[in-house]
Amino acid sequence: MTAPAPPRPSPRTASALSGLAGIRHGFFTRAGGVSQGLYAGLNCGFGSNDDKIHVAENRARVAAAMGVAPANLLTVYQVHGADVATVTAPWAREDAPRADAAVTATPGIALGILTADCVPVLFADAEARVIGAAHAGWRGAKAGVLKATVEAMSALGADPARIHAAVGPAISGPAYEVGAEVRDAFTGDAAGAARFFRPSAREGHFLFDLPELVLWQLEALGLPRVDRLTDCTYGEDALFYSYRRATHRGEPDYGRQVSAIALA
Repeated sequence: MTAPAPPRPSPRTASALSGLAGIRHGFFTRAGGVSQGLYAGLNCGFGSNDDKIHVAENRARVAAAMGVAPANLLTVYQVHGADVATVTAPWAREDAPRADAAVTATPGIALGILTADCVPVLFADAEARVIGAAHAGWRGAKAGVLKATVEAMSALGADPARIHAAVGPAISGPAYEVGAEVRDAFTGDAAGAARFFRPSAREGHFLFDLPELVLWQLEALGLPRVDRLTDCTYGEDALFYSYRRATHRGEPDYGRQVSAIALA
């Protein structure tokens, strides 16, 4: 009897990017991977304690789905800041730059962002053939990683008036409780940011809608098309890894899903 074919990754896509000529993208879920246990599925994070052979196989499956060689699926060493790497050639895993976004005008390279609750954002100017990917946790969003990504794309010839962006699956507002210091970091100097926070049941704490704040920041950059996928990483256990869910369950570690974009 012939063995069943292995499952394939099945990424989410966003309409803002799907119609762009020469652009491939995907917000990958846990589906289609070989990892087991806590990491069951398509764990693409070498920073986890998962079997590195499994992570490498998972990333190879993502690369195949993106139409690039495994070595050309590139992720940065994310540090929750606003630095952007400009990519012209692949790097070895140990040489990944410390940054929270990457941009390129080089075909055959897929830019990947790893998340487990933070917000992945993918960008493309199809006319200029420039793409970008950003990791926006609350610190990166506060530091201006989205604006820095658009500026780095512009340095490669993109025009913000043509850049489309998509906000991927992330922790939703009802699942993301933060302390007053996070709210104060935004509302102290950003008019309008207060509406993304509402009091939680715990005194001095707030429910923070980070994906909606990211969407708001992108719209403020004047981009002509921005979409948001509304999947909640915390609430959809079968589909997404979640740092906060793992913490609440007392689990020792967690996987990371990848979001990727490439020039065909």
